[in-house]
Amino acid sequence: MKPLGTHNYFVYILTNKIKTVLYIGVTNELKNRLHWHKEDALGRKTHFTGKYNIYYLIYWERFQFVDLAIKREKQLKAWSRAKKEKLIFEFNPEWIFLNDEIE
Repeated sequence: MKPLGTHNYFVYILTNKIKTVLYIGVTNELKNRLHWHKEDALGRKTHFTGKYNIYYLIYWERFQFVDLAIKREKQLKAWSRAKKEKLIFEFNPEWIFLNDEIE
């Protein structure tokens, strides 16, 4: 998924299986990061996402510049749960887990 530019950065939202917890992150390798979140959840549970089994991708945005991605991540983290849910619903109305769609 690299056509946008030399580097791609992603802001993403994950949830747990029952969709009660939201996690927002930023990465330059989305597929790899999803793998590590899942490995932590199924293994040692050393991070927040692992402890709460948060590895289901429900939302993502792509950026060409890291500073814009970090700015967006901070913006989304400051939003209320309701506002985050509205954003997710507009992007992914069924809240389908998108992990397998990432190349």
